[in-house]
Amino acid sequence: MRVIHSIAQLRHALAGAGAAFVPTMGNLHAGHLSLVALARAAGGPVVTSIFVNRLQFAPHEDFDTYPRTFAHDCELLREAGCDIVFAPGEAELYPQPQEFTVQPQPALADVLEGHFRPGFFTGVCTVVLKLFNCVQPRVAVFGKKDYQQLMVIRAMVQQLALPVDVVAGETARAGDGLALSSRNGYLDAAQRAEAPSLARELQGIGAAVRQGRTDWEALERAALDALAARGWQPDYVAIRRRGDLGAPEAGAELVALAAARLGTTRLIDNLELALPARG
Repeated sequence: MRVIHSIAQLRHALAGAGAAFVPTMGNLHAGHLSLVALARAAGGPVVTSIFVNRLQFAPHEDFDTYPRTFAHDCELLREAGCDIVFAPGEAELYPQPQEFTVQPQPALADVLEGHFRPGFFTGVCTVVLKLFNCVQPRVAVFGKKDYQQLMVIRAMVQQLALPVDVVAGETARAGDGLALSSRNGYLDAAQRAEAPSLARELQGIGAAVRQGRTDWEALERAALDALAARGWQPDYVAIRRRGDLGAPEAGAELVALAAARLGTTRLIDNLELALPARG
């Protein structure tokens, strides 16, 4: 496995090889490694980037304290069969202030995460497009845990006619159901024991939808109230159409998405909802 820090060296190493690409911000866990496995299955050299992208952090967020575990990440990637780790410094990826940015469509990007983190998806799309230009991948793998991000990236790829096949990886979870996240390490012991409640509320919505309930707002409100009663500070629990995150409709494929703070740690999760069984 090679570790490459410069764009020029990366392009020379790949030389149009049609890589399978996994972009990350490091502090890797089993969820990231499952995406690397999907990249390996896609064929071609596997490239994983490690870059903590300042553009997607608001001034009050955790850019400076975001966990950076580069040496351990490289060990994990070597064991997972990654071929190249692309780890540019900020001066390499942003040699000048990034004044040209990608503005995603507001209907998809300014709701949910985009509402509570203004400018987040502009930062995400800008760095992903720049990384795509560096790696020139044939395949790029993103996790479903960041469900809205996956949809925004897919829309960008489609609308800009990028020659990249976006592959989605299922959310990796701990044994108690908590979605794996680099930010889980911020939780203390009591918070870690409570954290699976977020997934359980989504599962409760899923069970209600399978039973045929369509009172979406009541289901959302019940989950919000339950989280607040347990000490969470929820930003949203929302039931949306999978295709465009629009308002839910009976018979449509749906997803429930949630974001909430537990102490100072903000966690997100989602669950694709099964349609009611036909009698």
